[in-house]
Amino acid sequence: MWCVAELNPDYIEKMEDVLAVYEKPYHSAEPVVCLDEKPVTLHAEVRSPIPMAPGKIAKRDNEYKRCGTANVFCGVEPKAGRHFTLPTPNRSAPEFAKALETIVDNYPFARTVHLVMDNLNIHCRKTLTDYFGEQEGGYLWDRLTIHYTPKHGSWLNQTEIEISLFARQCLGRRRIPSLAVLRREAEAWNQKINRDRVKSTGDSPARRRAPSSTTTVTLSSGRRPRRS
Repeated sequence: MWCVAELNPDYIEKMEDVLAVYEKPYHSAEPVVCLDEKPVTLHAEVRSPIPMAPGKIAKRDNEYKRCGTANVFCGVEPKAGRHFTLPTPNRSAPEFAKALETIVDNYPFARTVHLVMDNLNIHCRKTLTDYFGEQEGGYLWDRLTIHYTPKHGSWLNQTEIEISLFARQCLGRRRIPSLAVLRREAEAWNQKINRDRVKSTGDSPARRRAPSSTTTVTLSSGRRPRRS
């Protein structure tokens, strides 16, 4: 059970802003994307596990080798069933900047990308301008409309559901020994969940709206400046 912080005016304002953006009808010109990070501990087997066989369960030794840690940026466009699963060596500002670039580049024709995320110190414009430079970093940030969850209210971010799905369906109870293996497994899971278009409305069944197939939008090319 979540422990809800004090419902002061700032908390309520940010909460209502996030809930309002979830309530918006689906529109491809203004996608709503949620983003968060998941730390992953890397473990390798010390002894080869015994695979499953007819009438026998799989077995593995309780001893393992620690292989450090990694990070996964998990992004999701809940109403479109679009998912971004991006393993990185760590959760540093440069890695966040590259992950955000990947997400933005997937929406070249959007007027704006509504981005829901928490108040981590690297979740800001400076992260992009420090890594890409003022021109391109500023361009990327201006492509976004940011919706911060309240402090101590990150549970309002629908990426928490995405992280839970990734942890259960991809990571499971397996031991993943390296970033390379994590990337391979995450890519396979990401392809499947995108193929299945797994969606989350984030609101009550009575108020759900399906994406319209008849909407026509005229947009600019969304082309961004070249890096200097």
